[in-house]
Amino acid sequence: MPPSHTCQRCLLSLSNGLRPQLRTSRISLRAIASASGQPTRPSTAPQPLPAKRRVSTTSKKDQSTASETALPRTPPGLEFRKPEPKQRVLLEPNNLFHPFSNSPVPEIRQRAAFQKQHAYCPHPDHRQTRQPMNPDDAEAKKSPTAGSAPAHVRFECPDCGVPVYCSEEHWADDYESHLEVCDTLRQINEDDHDLYSGRRFNEFEYPGPQMEEALVNMTNWDTFLYSREFAAINNDRPLRQATRLLTYPVTVASVLHELSPYNIRKGGRLTTEGLKSLSALRYTLHPPRTGGGADVKGLRLNPPAVRIFIVGARAESSLPRLVWAQLNYLFPRVKFHIIFIGPESMANRDDEFPLPPRTPSNPFGAIVEDRISPELKISTFVEYYHTMHKAGHFYPYDPYFDCFMLFHPGLGHPASSHEWEETLPLLLETKVPILATGYTEWDMQRDLKWVEEKMGGEVDLLLEPGENKFRSLRWDLNDLDPQDVSCGNWGLWAFRGKRYETTRKEE
Repeated sequence: MPPSHTCQRCLLSLSNGLRPQLRTSRISLRAIASASGQPTRPSTAPQPLPAKRRVSTTSKKDQSTASETALPRTPPGLEFRKPEPKQRVLLEPNNLFHPFSNSPVPEIRQRAAFQKQHAYCPHPDHRQTRQPMNPDDAEAKKSPTAGSAPAHVRFECPDCGVPVYCSEEHWADDYESHLEVCDTLRQINEDDHDLYSGRRFNEFEYPGPQMEEALVNMTNWDTFLYSREFAAINNDRPLRQATRLLTYPVTVASVLHELSPYNIRKGGRLTTEGLKSLSALRYTLHPPRTGGGADVKGLRLNPPAVRIFIVGARAESSLPRLVWAQLNYLFPRVKFHIIFIGPESMANRDDEFPLPPRTPSNPFGAIVEDRISPELKISTFVEYYHTMHKAGHFYPYDPYFDCFMLFHPGLGHPASSHEWEETLPLLLETKVPILATGYTEWDMQRDLKWVEEKMGGEVDLLLEPGENKFRSLRWDLNDLDPQDVSCGNWGLWAFRGKRYETTRKEE
C-alpha cells in the first residue's frame, strides 16, 4: 500500500518492526536525533534515496560479508536522511591566543600577510613614511630625512602575536614603547580568534519588545543590558563582541531618549541650544497616548516616521537588521526611517549587487527595505548627500522628525576632509541636529576644530565633545599601522547650524 494512503499509526508500527534492521546498519535513531537536534521520529514525506548512493558503514575487510547479507530496501517514506554534522569547535576559550602568522584561521593568516606587506616598522631608526597624524603617532618619533630606509614589519611579538617590528632587535630596543599597546593588541588577537572559534554566540541573540512600564536605564552598558532584558553576559569577551554591534543604534538612542545620560546638569555635557533641539525630537519620540484602537472609533492620525540620516555610511549599513530594530523597542510608539547615504553605503553587501537601475520613479537607485517590521524602514543611497540635497530629494526637513548621524566621518582627516567641504554647509542649512562620533579623542577634536575653522561662528554646539558612554568595548587594529588601536564610536559630540533669535526693536 502506498505510504500516502497509510495512516500514521500504521507507519509507526511498521517502522517499529524495521528498527532491528536499521540498528544493524549502524545508523541509530538516537544518533540521528542528537546530530540534527530533532526528536526521534520517521519522516512522513516520501524521500527515497537511490541505491547507488548508499554508503556502507563496514570496513573493507567486511564488505564481502556485508554484500551477501544485504538489508531489504526500506519502504518509501521511512528512510532517514543522514543529517549534516555539527559545526566543529575550532578553538576552545582557553586556546584563543595564536600568533597571526601561525593562526589556525586562514583569514587571520591572510591578514598577517597583508600587514607584513603594507605596515612599516615604528622604530625611530627608520625615516618617516608619512606625516604624523597626532603627537602620539609613532611616526612623530622618526626623522623625515635621517635614519635608515623604511622597512616593513616582519617580527611578531611573542606576547601579543601581532607583527609590529622589522626585526627582533628593534622590538627589544623599543620594548618600553610597545608595552603601551601590547596588552591591547593581545586582547584584539584573542577577540579576533574568538569570532572564528565556532562557539555559540549567545550575546548576538537580542530581546524583542518589552512593556513600556519597564523603563530602560541608560546610565551605562551594564544597566542598559540589564534593564533591556538581554541575556546575562558573565564574561568580558562576549560583552565586547556584543557592544561592537549595538554601539551604533544605542549611541543614537542614548542622545535622543528622554532618559538620556546627557543632560544640562554639571558634567552632563548638554548645552542650552542642545536642550532646545533635542526637546523637539523627544517630543516626537515620546508621544502621549491617543486612545487609538483597532476599531473604527479608535482611528487616529499617525505622525510621519522619524528620519535618521546616516551620512557617509560604511560598515554600519551592513549590520543585521535586528540590531537596528532595537530603536523600535526603545521607542515603541514611533516609526523610524533609517537612511544610509554615501558612496560606500553598500560596503560588505556584495550579495545584493547589482544595484537597482536609476529610473524616473527611483532617480538615485535607492535600495528600500520596508518588510523588516511595520515600524522600521531602511533605505540605502549610493550617492553623495550634497547631490541629493541640491535635488530637494528629502525636502522639507523638520527638527521635530529629522536627525543626522555621522559615524566616524573624518571631517578633519587630510584624506577625507575635501569630501565634506561641499556637504557640511548643506547639513548646517537644515538646522537639524547633527550627531558625530570619533575613533579617538584626537580624531574627535580634529573634526571639531575643522568644523569651527570652515564654518566660523555659524555653528551651535549641542553636545560638548567627550567619551561616549555607549562606545564599543572592543578595540580594533589598523592593519596599515599595528601601533594604531581604536574602538568604534569612542567619542561623541553634536552640533547644528546656528539659529538666531528674533528680537523686537524698542521705539
